[in-house]
Amino acid sequence: MARRATNPASSDLDARKATILEAVVSEHIDTAQPVGSSSVASSADIGVSPATVRSEMVSLEREGYLAQPHTSAGRIPTDKGYRYFVDHLTSGVLGAVQQQQVSDFFANVRGEVEDVLEQTSTLLSQLTRYTAVVMGATHANSSVLSAQLVNIDAHHQLLVTVFSDGAVIKHSLTPNFDVNYETCAEASRQLNALLIGTTMETPVQVPSRHDHAAVLVRDAVAALHAQQPTADGDNVFIGGSSRVADSFEGVETVRKVLSILEQELLVVSLVEDMLKRGLSVAIGSENGFEPLSACAVVVAPVTIDGAPAGAVGLLGPTRMKYQEAMAAAGAVSQHLARHFGGDEENANH
Repeated sequence: MARRATNPASSDLDARKATILEAVVSEHIDTAQPVGSSSVASSADIGVSPATVRSEMVSLEREGYLAQPHTSAGRIPTDKGYRYFVDHLTSGVLGAVQQQQVSDFFANVRGEVEDVLEQTSTLLSQLTRYTAVVMGATHANSSVLSAQLVNIDAHHQLLVTVFSDGAVIKHSLTPNFDVNYETCAEASRQLNALLIGTTMETPVQVPSRHDHAAVLVRDAVAALHAQQPTADGDNVFIGGSSRVADSFEGVETVRKVLSILEQELLVVSLVEDMLKRGLSVAIGSENGFEPLSACAVVVAPVTIDGAPAGAVGLLGPTRMKYQEAMAAAGAVSQHLARHFGGDEENANH
């Protein structure tokens, strides 16, 4: 079964009601239209008459799983109905064509972390036709692989730090003394001895000497550690924002959703809150933002060696194709972890 994406107090329905609810949700996802009892009776493998189905649908409406938008119309799922449907989904897998598309992408993608994350957001949106969110780590839990000082000129050095999650961070140093190649090389040697294997949160004992190499080391460590990891929008990438207009009915709904996407801090907050609550899917009001009350959000964490390294997500209407979206988010998060963890060659195993 798929991982539960909700509060475990969710009640169970009897088999017939559950089958009818699943049929209504599935058809509404496909058609965006209210679903009638005759359609359910002919499509669902329940072996009862339309009249019996109608009676059960009335009961499901009374219990809050379905709603009737118009007196003469069929039913549509409520957020509670979608929630029950999602909680009882079996795990899905990407189709063969999509799997190959993901494998080819990660076999060929190159560049620094930010470039890879931005391209991944586009890939995920193309796979699902929903708006995609890809977040990188803050580097707080990533260890330093190398730290190199590049001597631009006598008063300008560039600190290039490579982290285990693939991030490359650059800082400019402007000492008030002349720096030659030998001093810069010695400072790099000392920096690597101090920093390799440490994280941004590891205390580092810098040299107290006053020679130029030691001063460069202290300036470099101070510059690196001044970059405190924060929950900002600098490392979040949104792909397929234009798909919002195709996903939702009503100009006002589209405007509200786009206004949230433009505020990257809110996007980060939404994804992090879902992960903290153990949610893989948030539906409607569960998102905690009124402008997203017509939305469903699917997230999958990215972990490297057991440590958080970001997340991927999808935003679409509540009538989202949940199984496909969850499969796509899960597959991409696993490939991202392998890519940055140096094990992408095993991504298909």
